[in-house]
Order: sequence, then structure tokens, then C-alpha cells
Amino acid sequence: MISHQDSMHILLADDDEDDRTFFSEAIQELKMNNKLTLFKDGKDLMDYLVHPDIRLPHVLFLDLNMPGKTGIDCLKEIRANIRFKDVSIAIYSTSSSEKDIEDTFIEGANIYIKKPNDFSKLKKVIKEVVNMNWQFHTSGLNIETFFFSI
Repeated sequence: MISHQDSMHILLADDDEDDRTFFSEAIQELKMNNKLTLFKDGKDLMDYLVHPDIRLPHVLFLDLNMPGKTGIDCLKEIRANIRFKDVSIAIYSTSSSEKDIEDTFIEGANIYIKKPNDFSKLKKVIKEVVNMNWQFHTSGLNIETFFFSI
């Protein structure tokens, strides 16, 4: 359990520079006690995560459609490693295809978020997801509660 003095460590892997900037600005405006680390693709993310000295993230926002190593590739690798069992993974994608939602649910993501195209909605999504009681959320997880909509 993390105490409130500890800053939350949030990761975002997204190949779209505008989306990374948007996300970063939303986090800054929320003035939450956190450390945000950004990655431009799945390879950079996985290179970082396998490093033994890193502080594990509380929440990872993971874009699906990235060149090279995709979000689903990263998700499978992360979930195959016991070291990351407590990392909550939020799929963060422009796609709302049922196949993407089902595939990521089956592969062990914790929540699926369709990228909002509106800044205030983005802030609301981030705030909700970061403050979510993950233990409670994942204990009753089913495909209906998996897709998060605001």
C-alpha cells in the first residue's frame, strides 16, 4: 500500500508527441503528487522496465497502436513477468474496437480508456484512473467494467 506522502509514479507510452504533451499538461494542471515518465514507443518502455533499479510505476498508460513493439506486445511481456504483478495497466487508445478491448482484457490489462479529444475530459479521466482503488476495481473486474467511459 502506498502512503499519501509518496508520489505516484505514472508511465505513459505513446508514439504520438501531441498526445504525450496533452497528457503531461493535464497531469501538471491536476497538481497531483506524482512523477510522470514518458516513452515514445514500446521498445523504450520495455528497456526501462527491465532495468533492475527503477521504481516500479503505480499506473502505466499504454497506447495500443505504436510502431515496432505495440501496446499489446508490451502488455503480454509485462503480464508474463511476476515482478510487475502489482502494476496497474490502463490501455489508452484511440481505438474502441471490441477486438482490441477483448484482447487487452484477456491479456491482463486493468482498464481500457478511449483517448478523450477534449482537455477537460482527459484531466477527469486521469484523475479518476490515478485515484482508483485498484484492489477493489480488479476484484470485480469483468468486460463491462473494463471499458472506462466518461
